[in-house]
Amino acid sequence: MSTLLDQAVAALNDKLTAAGFDATAKFEIAGEGAIILDGTGARISDDAADVTLTADADTFQSILAGDLNPTSAFMTGKLTVDGDMGAAMRLAAALA
Repeated sequence: MSTLLDQAVAALNDKLTAAGFDATAKFEIAGEGAIILDGTGARISDDAADVTLTADADTFQSILAGDLNPTSAFMTGKLTVDGDMGAAMRLAAALA
């Protein structure tokens, strides 16, 4: 398994603990794999989700570290969103 994915799951679980995210989202990280986020937390998985966010590893790490705003990444084409845009916006708020 990818070290990046393992570290990301731990960081996302810390952020999502009190957030109350009520949808299912998938982060697809190019060359690494996928992470599912839902009301129970984050896990490495490629299950179906309400919204799928796709980015390269550098962009994903920058978003996770808080160095890159997800909306800015989307607007500049570094992050693509497929599915429920409302769920993507709730996820961005939960991770802030």
